[in-house]
Amino acid sequence: MPVSDIEIRDDRPAGRLEAFADGQVVGHIEYFVLEEPARALVPVHTIVEPEHEGKGIAGSLARELYGIAAREGVVVAPLCPYVVRWAERHPEEAPVADPELLDAATEWLKAHPGRF
Repeated sequence: MPVSDIEIRDDRPAGRLEAFADGQVVGHIEYFVLEEPARALVPVHTIVEPEHEGKGIAGSLARELYGIAAREGVVVAPLCPYVVRWAERHPEEAPVADPELLDAATEWLKAHPGRF
């Protein structure tokens, strides 16, 4: 299935950016919204169902997350290793987050151990 057949939806209350194919979730990014010291989207995990790996779904999810952040005028502070690597390969689409934001996101995650 080409990545163009994938629909991506943001379920902000659940903290999930989901990729759908034929009505089924085939991948997602789990994230939270950091409020302090500045508003940021913080991706924590990227998961693609095994039968859909290698089709560009994870990259499409990462690209859309950065697109959402740009449209909302906020930054992405990636803690997810996949999103970190994707951002390094796409600097024109993925501005580097301030280290202070990354530290704050890490501290938030430590303070909410059951969240992810």
